[in-house]
Amino acid sequence: MITLKQYIKEAEEKGIAIGHFNISNLETLRGIFNAAKKLGLPVIIGTAEGERKFIGTKQAVALVRSLREEYPAPDGSGQYPIFLNADHTYTVEGVKEAINAGYDSVIFDATNLPYDENVRLTKECVEYARRKNPEVIVEAELGFIGASSKVLDKIPEGVKISEGFLTKPEEAKNFIEATGIDMLAPAIGNIHGMLKGGIDPALNIKRIAEIKKNIKIPLVLHGASGNSVEDIKASIKAGMSIIHVNTEIRVAFRKSLEEELKAKPDEVAPYKYMDKTIEAVEKLVEEKMRIFNDL
Repeated sequence: MITLKQYIKEAEEKGIAIGHFNISNLETLRGIFNAAKKLGLPVIIGTAEGERKFIGTKQAVALVRSLREEYPAPDGSGQYPIFLNADHTYTVEGVKEAINAGYDSVIFDATNLPYDENVRLTKECVEYARRKNPEVIVEAELGFIGASSKVLDKIPEGVKISEGFLTKPEEAKNFIEATGIDMLAPAIGNIHGMLKGGIDPALNIKRIAEIKKNIKIPLVLHGASGNSVEDIKASIKAGMSIIHVNTEIRVAFRKSLEEELKAKPDEVAPYKYMDKTIEAVEKLVEEKMRIFNDL
């Protein structure tokens, strides 16, 4: 089977991006996978700490592996390229747990700590991953963009999106060299969650290009829920190879579920009122994947 590292490299070469979508339950996973399979594209499933606590770390691995093993790759050879990422993990112990459970990649997020501490702990995560499984990808964040995938009234507390507070190219290069990470998620005007108005502040495309020119590893865009189609496409052209979406999926899921519960007030079988939620997630993810892959 082609590895996640190889798919990311291919995305870089083609100037497209792989979609990363978070799940909290089986229905969301089904919707995401249906969209990926329909388009014949690789996909990354994300579970952050709260999502892993709800689903189960080992259980999430089992679910994703079952789909990978059951369905063939788009070209008919090997297993389907669906991968699992331990999104936003705030402790070294949490990173080790995900790696030991069989995750394909992990994100260590120490953006709330002093720079030197962030470097030290991130490096420890990288060294552990190399010992346990060299194929595991370790990603880190540089620059605070918030910490929750939800609908927001305003920009999250502590997040500053003016140019002076964004991740700097030289800073990114030094951080990568000091830690040995495989991928970097910079702060480039993005925020976790999405504003109630529907459209988040514009991304700093120029800064993305400057960072990409200065480093040799893939860049990841977090908090893409709420960003415009134009900004997403421009960010990919500037150097983003993976795009994260979570809040928009949660909103689509809940809206569909509320509508179904109202339409079927006497129904008690979950599979009879949650089928539409799968369709709603599938529709949204297909739209996003078409954007990311310029289809």
